[in-house]
Amino acid sequence: MPAGMDGFFFALSALAGHRLRTALSALGVAIGVAAVILLTSLGEGTRDYVVSQFTQFGTDLLAVNPGKVKTFGMPGMLGGTTHKLTIDDAEALRQIPGIKSLVPMAIGQARVEGGERGRSVFIYGVGHQAPETWQFPVGQGRFLPPTDPRRKGATAVLGPRLSRELFGEAPALGRRVRIGGTSLLVVGVMEPKGQLLGFDLDDAAYVPVATAMDLFNIDELHEIDVLVENADLIPDVVEGIRALLVERHRGEEDFTITTQAEMLDTFGRILGIITVSVSGIAAVSLLVGAMGILTIMWISVTERTREIGLLRSLGVTPGGISRLFLTESVVVALIGGMAGITFGLGVAAIARFVVPTMPLKTPSGAVVIALVMSLVVGVTSGWLPARRAARLDPIEALREE
Repeated sequence: MPAGMDGFFFALSALAGHRLRTALSALGVAIGVAAVILLTSLGEGTRDYVVSQFTQFGTDLLAVNPGKVKTFGMPGMLGGTTHKLTIDDAEALRQIPGIKSLVPMAIGQARVEGGERGRSVFIYGVGHQAPETWQFPVGQGRFLPPTDPRRKGATAVLGPRLSRELFGEAPALGRRVRIGGTSLLVVGVMEPKGQLLGFDLDDAAYVPVATAMDLFNIDELHEIDVLVENADLIPDVVEGIRALLVERHRGEEDFTITTQAEMLDTFGRILGIITVSVSGIAAVSLLVGAMGILTIMWISVTERTREIGLLRSLGVTPGGISRLFLTESVVVALIGGMAGITFGLGVAAIARFVVPTMPLKTPSGAVVIALVMSLVVGVTSGWLPARRAARLDPIEALREE
């Protein structure tokens, strides 16, 4: 057996002789590594979830909201709104080169009644280009007709879940629904789309934007969504929108233009700050584990002074003594690292099973990083005790009682 393997098994036997001490030393490392695995899984899963939520509507979208964001917060919270965002503003944007389609939008919540059933859902007041702009196809019938968005309409399109809740398996096309006391003809049912950041787009109704504004007694839009012909034109389109709306709003930039890339970048920065902050817990755990290993190995050197003297008398060099104790330290750290990885992956798997919608994704790189961290902890915490053991005088060590 090679000398290196002899040293490895010798270190294992020394650790096996102090199982409780070894387990306690490895526990701190295990907690830190498990925290790294779980935090990485949650962060990566959340990032993928948000990216998938936004990109399901395409990557060439931008949104115009009333109110100017000065430093932070939602549109309108800082800086106020000098002029409202109107349907006329939305129609004026159509002249800007590079815009493929756009959707003026007003949103509210109301009770929708059909047949003998009713439920309270979100009502989206939109224009006829919503399916093209949002990549949201109609499943049955057609979408809202292409009429003047300033005029109220008497038609509605239902989400597939709302259609089932109101009419069961019977066709909804041609039926009438009442929203806020207004009778509307159902002309279409959308294809299933799922949820967007918690909003169920399938359990909603879509009506002409002027109708929604009348239902909710508002005279401004909540948002204008713009589809650009291709991503390369987004900067030019943004500047065109900004210049036109500033001109229409008497020189005031009292609106906010947000691209999908900016939304994802903002979210990424927020997630990064949270991850770094919470990762301090993992760092503290790893530091505690490292200090535990350092303390235990330092005590071990004291307890095994005669053993060190005997090994030196048998011809083991100071370097060999140092490697022996360093190996013990690394093995303890790796035991803790493997236990932490197993625990972290197990908790993530159980969480995904219990809550399938929880965004958890463990990248393989996180496991490698966790192992490397364990190795680094073992080397750094074992270096001083190993150096102390190597410097012991063999004669004095043999005399130790």
